[in-house]
Amino acid sequence: MSATEESKVSSQPSRRRLVGRVRSDKMDKTIVVEVVRFKLDPVYKKYVRVRKRYKAHDEKNECKVGDRVEIVEHRPLSRDKRWNLVRVIERAIQEVGS
Repeated sequence: MSATEESKVSSQPSRRRLVGRVRSDKMDKTIVVEVVRFKLDPVYKKYVRVRKRYKAHDEKNECKVGDRVEIVEHRPLSRDKRWNLVRVIERAIQEVGS
């Protein structure tokens, strides 16, 4: 790699990556991903479960509810959508007969 190519690569900030579960796939090319974190409560010094939902772009409509996915930060695609689907880590278990 030349010096100019290295400077281009290093100057770009690394994009945040999150792992979560798909909670909704009802929109076209959009999924709602719920990310769960554990945060230390400042008063009680106890870890509390905190969850946040992100809308992510799913170009091929490949995700289903319950899938574990990885999303990455992206430029704004709509009013609420600022994340992009990277990969499906684990598929949801499908019930037989429904």
